[in-house]
Amino acid sequence: MKASVYCTTKTIGQAESIVDELKLAGFTNNDISALLPDKRGTKDFAHEHNTKAPEGATAGGVAGLGVGAALGWLAGIGSLAIPGVGPFIAAGPIMAALGGAAVGTAAGGVIGALVGMGIPEFEAKRYDEKIKTGNILISVHTEDSKQLDIAKDIFKRNHADDISTGSEAKAPAAAA
Repeated sequence: MKASVYCTTKTIGQAESIVDELKLAGFTNNDISALLPDKRGTKDFAHEHNTKAPEGATAGGVAGLGVGAALGWLAGIGSLAIPGVGPFIAAGPIMAALGGAAVGTAAGGVIGALVGMGIPEFEAKRYDEKIKTGNILISVHTEDSKQLDIAKDIFKRNHADDISTGSEAKAPAAAA
C-alpha cells in the first residue's frame, strides 16, 4: 500500500532532525519533500547570510537557502516564487509538483500542488495556512505499512504537528 505521511514543524532544526532520522531509517532523498517559506529577505536570516559565505560555495549555497545539511540533502532543493503567495524553498517531489502545471491553476499554487500529490483538499488548505504562518511541511513517500509506521514514529518522536496519512497518486520525480 503506497501512501504518504505528512507533518508540519515549527522550526528548521525540528525539520532537520526529522529528515536525518528518515534518512537513517532508509528513506531516500527522492522519498522526502519539504516546503518552507523563504525568509532570506527578512531579518531572520540576515545574520546567517553574512556568516556562512566564507565556508565555501556548497555550504554557502545551502545556508543561503536558509536550511542546513539535512534539508540540503533532499533532491531538487531550490527556491521559487508562487504568484500571489510568496517565496518558498522546496525540495523533493513537491518541488516538481510546484514547478509543474499545479502552479497557477484555479485551485492555487500550494494547495493545487498538494492536492496533486494526493493530499485531500481540506488538509491541503490546512497545510497551506500553516506554511503561510512560517511552519515547515514535510512529507515522505512510503511503500508499505511498515514504512508508514516508521515515518509516523519519527514524526511523533520529534514532536511534529498535524501528522496525517494520504493515499498516494504517483509522486512526480524530483528535478535532478
